[in-house]
Amino acid sequence: MKLHLGPPPQNLLTANIRITGSKSESNRLLLLKALFPNLTIENLSNSDDAQVMAKGLVVENGTVDIHHAGTAMRFLTSYFASQDGKNVLLTGSQRMTERPIGVLVDALRSLGAHIEYAKNNGYPPLRIKGSTLSKNKVSIPANISSQYISSLIMTGASLPNGLVIELVGKITSVPYIKMTLALLDQIGVENSFAGNLITVSPKTAVKDDTLVVESDWSSASYFYSIMALSEVGSEIKLSAYKKNSLQGDSVLAEIYTEFGVTTTFHANEISLKKISNVDQSNIECDLSNAPDIAQTIAVTCFGLGIGCHLTGLHTLKIKETDRLEALYTELSKLGCSIAVTDKTLTINATSEIKSGIAIDTYNDHRMAMAFAPLAMKTEVFINEAEVVSKSYPDYWNDLKSLEFAINEI
Repeated sequence: MKLHLGPPPQNLLTANIRITGSKSESNRLLLLKALFPNLTIENLSNSDDAQVMAKGLVVENGTVDIHHAGTAMRFLTSYFASQDGKNVLLTGSQRMTERPIGVLVDALRSLGAHIEYAKNNGYPPLRIKGSTLSKNKVSIPANISSQYISSLIMTGASLPNGLVIELVGKITSVPYIKMTLALLDQIGVENSFAGNLITVSPKTAVKDDTLVVESDWSSASYFYSIMALSEVGSEIKLSAYKKNSLQGDSVLAEIYTEFGVTTTFHANEISLKKISNVDQSNIECDLSNAPDIAQTIAVTCFGLGIGCHLTGLHTLKIKETDRLEALYTELSKLGCSIAVTDKTLTINATSEIKSGIAIDTYNDHRMAMAFAPLAMKTEVFINEAEVVSKSYPDYWNDLKSLEFAINEI
């Protein structure tokens, strides 16, 4: 599906939008519910990723295809490896077979897991024969995706002797690790995170409990971008969000003050308001703890005609696509002066945006959603726009509620 996007009839925006539950929290809670079935979850994400995660967790034997869902691949690898009697082939899309999984497989094998590579060493598909993992100590590099670490943390709660995880090197995406540990706290699983050691105590059962998933801050990022590109006085209310969020991407509220956007927390929602225009020529951000908002920030800066230097982006090369190269290609098409390395992105300020450019999305939901706010400035086309269903199926309808001109080509 190809969409043509044009600006709303006026740049002064107002709307109330409810955003689905966080994909990150949903997938973690789905795994915990599989380990402790008496848990109840409300406000689950309606994303493709959460759906394939839920379907995968009920498979006993056979093939589990998680398509593009990297989180599901990592979480299910540990889950199936630790479940005695399960025997599965865990696979996904072509891109998924190109995303490394060897670090996690090595860690699980050191605990006694039976995992084999069905095709290429270090990459899915994986043949997993579940067994009881009685060893309780493992080491894993700390500068990899936090999803590997979270996968071990949650599975560790169900192991007979718990799990001690040694993180080797500089730790990446600490907020996501803390989110996982906080969810364990909520269900009564004792844990600690001190220095480079994470300790998870064993738990055979938890009390009946209902857990409510907070709405997704990554999804909120696109509305922060829209507000930054809008007229002073614009205001959008988003629900349901918490001031003391577990999600690392909630740092948006602080970052976007530099773009003149304020965040006010209410009982069950946030109000985003554009109070001023940007008064600086360059933005610098270390996104080591929130790499998923890099695309949004880069596009916002380009749309505002200001420069930026973003660091801490080393995990972006192994996402749904190589996001750094994808940003370089697509922003260059729009007339952006951009440079990328394997872990940084730099944009030089420019006042011109080429109109009528078609943005390729590379099977990456965040490419589609991050570039859409540019329609505030000029007409833009989004190729394979349906890819947003991976995390935010209602995205295009929510943009229509802001009166964006959206037409299928």
